[in-house]
Amino acid sequence: MDVRPTKLDYYEDMKKLHSEATIVSYFKGDDGRQTFILDRTVFHPQGGGQPADTGFITIADSSFKFVVQDVRSKDGIVFHYGFIENSDGESEFKLEKGQKVFLDVDESRRKLNSRLHSAGHLLDICMKNIGLGHLEPGKGHLLNIKDWFHRMNLQTKQKELEQEINGLVSRGGKVSVPVLPYEEAAKMCDGCLPDYIAKDSTPRIVKFENYPGCPCGGTHVSDISEIISVTVSQIRMKKGITKVYYNVGQ
Repeated sequence: MDVRPTKLDYYEDMKKLHSEATIVSYFKGDDGRQTFILDRTVFHPQGGGQPADTGFITIADSSFKFVVQDVRSKDGIVFHYGFIENSDGESEFKLEKGQKVFLDVDESRRKLNSRLHSAGHLLDICMKNIGLGHLEPGKGHLLNIKDWFHRMNLQTKQKELEQEINGLVSRGGKVSVPVLPYEEAAKMCDGCLPDYIAKDSTPRIVKFENYPGCPCGGTHVSDISEIISVTVSQIRMKKGITKVYYNVGQ
């Protein structure tokens, strides 16, 4: 597909929930889902441990309303999947390349996902604070674990982890997400970046207060206190992988 990468408007402003874009393509995929590709988007696609935004795409002075049910990214191109509300298809609406549309993200879902995502990164920090720094975070905040860890008291560590993260949440602190030249980004991340980040790139780094940063393309709270509270419901081990199950307070 000869299409330029989609510009991500939430990269610069994570609080942004409304934006304008132009249609690049509109079609029905092989799976039957109606799909929009736009030149830019404020919708966060699923990935990096964060669910996709949902919401609407509309056209000015028109009853057209596209319900965005799912958002995915492939090779830098963002696909918006959904359906046209109160319509059997696009026949009654004229959708053309270059046409302006308006994007509206579901605010409550975005805020919840941002709080959950920030809490996941903060849990990574807390693992180090309670003496489990040897566990490296994986995709979706899974933790690679060594066999000897099976002998540790998981219930005790679960309580320690919950107390540690809620202590940080109660104190609060700034959360920043700058886009930096590679060398500056590496310094912010304790001197190194993962191998999958190209050295000629400008990584986006999330940083909580004075703790080392971490590469991240998702949305976050602006202050740690916005997470409100965290409940660590379970720490489960299976096949050398530890999963930390958690939720955030209302």
